[in-house]
Amino acid sequence: MRGIRLRVNDAGGTIHVMGNSPTPVPSFGAGSGTDEQSRPPLIPIAIGVVTVLVVIGLFAFFGRDKNDRAAPGATADPYAANLTISDVAMSTAANFAGQQVTYIEGKVKNNGSKTVTNALLQIVFKDSLGQVAQREPGQRLMVITTREPYIDTAPLSNAPLRPGQTKEFRQTFEHVSGDWNMQLPEITIVRTSTE
Repeated sequence: MRGIRLRVNDAGGTIHVMGNSPTPVPSFGAGSGTDEQSRPPLIPIAIGVVTVLVVIGLFAFFGRDKNDRAAPGATADPYAANLTISDVAMSTAANFAGQQVTYIEGKVKNNGSKTVTNALLQIVFKDSLGQVAQREPGQRLMVITTREPYIDTAPLSNAPLRPGQTKEFRQTFEHVSGDWNMQLPEITIVRTSTE
């Protein structure tokens, strides 16, 4: 069995030579020194791990649903309590592109003393276990302006809801989660604009 000889080159590096072989075997920087020289660089690894954890933490903090933090119960619009939603029904139809569209229709009544020029809804679809399958925050309330020859809707800014008045509304959803239990979703008025 032939041994390994070591040669030191002009730059101070070590070249391993196998027996009588004319071709040296490169060491690629791996020295034949002590254990301390062969340890992985702990400080750069620790910095990398801490950086990854900080980035994940930031995504978790800022990626939360902002509307969950501003839930309707905590800072609800005081005038929203004057609006009542009734006669809610749902239907589905195919749009011109052949995709399934879900419609939620109902009536909204202004029981207050101000004219409502905008209303935002939060619509929550539940799954078979009663958990949230899809949350649609900040949906602008769309009132029906005409039914013939087809249903046309507009925001309240185009057709304000006066005190004591009732209007029909229609919300359109091009996608609803496949986990939805096919029951009426929860509809909450979370913000209004009045004059």
